[in-house]
Amino acid sequence: MAEEGRRGGEDAAEKGPGHAYMQFVLMEEMLDKLKLLNYEQEFLKGLGFKPLSRHYFALQTNPGEQFYMFTRLSSWLINLAGKQFDTPQEYDDPNATISNILDEVRRIGATVDFPPGKLKPGFGEHCIYVVDKLADEALRQTKFKWGRPKYPEEETDEETNIDDDVELKLDKVEDDIAAADDDLDEEDSFMDLEGLRNLQSKKDAIEGSRPEEIMESTVDASEWKLEVERVTPSLKVHIRTDNKDWRTHVDQMHTHRDGINTALSETKGHLSKLHQDISRTLEKIASREKYINNQLEHLLHEFRGMQDSLAETKEQYRQASGGVTDRTRNLAEITEDLEKIKQDMEERGSSMTDGSPLVKIKQAVQRLKNEVTQMDVRLGVVEQSLLQAKLKDKSIMQKDMNKPLASTFEA
Repeated sequence: MAEEGRRGGEDAAEKGPGHAYMQFVLMEEMLDKLKLLNYEQEFLKGLGFKPLSRHYFALQTNPGEQFYMFTRLSSWLINLAGKQFDTPQEYDDPNATISNILDEVRRIGATVDFPPGKLKPGFGEHCIYVVDKLADEALRQTKFKWGRPKYPEEETDEETNIDDDVELKLDKVEDDIAAADDDLDEEDSFMDLEGLRNLQSKKDAIEGSRPEEIMESTVDASEWKLEVERVTPSLKVHIRTDNKDWRTHVDQMHTHRDGINTALSETKGHLSKLHQDISRTLEKIASREKYINNQLEHLLHEFRGMQDSLAETKEQYRQASGGVTDRTRNLAEITEDLEKIKQDMEERGSSMTDGSPLVKIKQAVQRLKNEVTQMDVRLGVVEQSLLQAKLKDKSIMQKDMNKPLASTFEA
C-alpha cells in the first residue's frame, strides 16, 4: 500500500484526501531504512552534513543543496548495493547524472513512469521514490535481517521489596494455600501427590507455630507504642502505579466523571441564572422598543413621506440634468461652428486689405513677359538656323544637279 502511494500519475480523487501527505509518510519510512544502513556514520560523516530531517526531501528548503544530497545519496546506495557508480560532483551535468541514476533504478526492476525533469528540483515524491527503491535494493544486497529485541533491564527498588516482604510474608503462605486449593478444584482430572505433600507440610508448619496456650505479654505498653511508631513506616506497602494499567484508567475515568458532574451542576445553575437575566433583559428591550415605535409612529410617517418626495425630486433633477447635458453639447457644437466661421471671415478680410497678392500677380506677369521675350529670341535663333540649313541644303542640291550635266559635256 505504501508503494501504491508513490506513483503520481493517478488522479488525486481516486487516492483520497490523504494522498497529499503520503510523501511525508514515505519520507519517514525511507529515513528509517537509511538508519538501518547506518548512513549517519558511513555516508554523512565523510560529507560533514547533519542528519536528514524527517521531511528533508518532502519540502523545498534549498534546491541546490537538496539536489546535491539526492545525487550523492543515490550514488552511495547504488555502490552499497554492489554496483559500480561514479560519485557525482558539484559541476557535473545534472541531466546526465539523473539519467544514470534512473538507469540503475530500472536495472533493479523498479518502474520509472515520470520524466527525468521531476528529479531536478531535488525534492518531491519522485526523489523520495528513487531513494526508497535504492535503499530497498541496498538492504536486499547487504542481506539485512532483524535480530532479537533486547529489552532494557528494569531497576528494582530494593527498599520497596524489603517493605513488601516484611508485611506480606505471612500473607504469602495463605495465598499459596488458596492457590493450591484453586488448582486442585480446577484440575480434577489428575492428582498431584507431590503438591499434596508440600501443602500438608506447609499446613503442619503453620499449625506447629501456633501457641497451645494463651500468651501473656511481658512488654511495657509505652515501649510497645514506641516500637510500633518506629516500625510503622517500614511496614507501609508502597505500590507504584502503572499508567498503562486499565484499572488506573478506570479510576481516572471515574474521577473525571465526578469532576464533570460537579462542574456540570455548578455550570447549570450559573447558566440558568444567566438565561433568566437575559430573558428579562430581552423582555425589557422588547417593551421599550414597542413604546418607542408607538411614540415615533407619526415621525416615521413624515419621514417616509419626505423620502418619497426626495425620490421624486431626484428623478426630476435627473431628467433636468439630462436636458441640460444635451443642450450643453449642442451649445458646444454651435460654438465650434461659430469659431470656424469667424476664422474664415478673418482670413477673407485680411486677404482683401492685404496688397501682397497684387504684388505677387505683377511679379508673375513680369516673369511671364521676360519668359516670352526669351522665347522670341530663341525662336529667332531657331528660324535663322533653319534658314541656313535650308540654304545649305539648296546649294548642295544644286551642286548635285550640276554634276551630271558637266560629265555629259565632257563625254
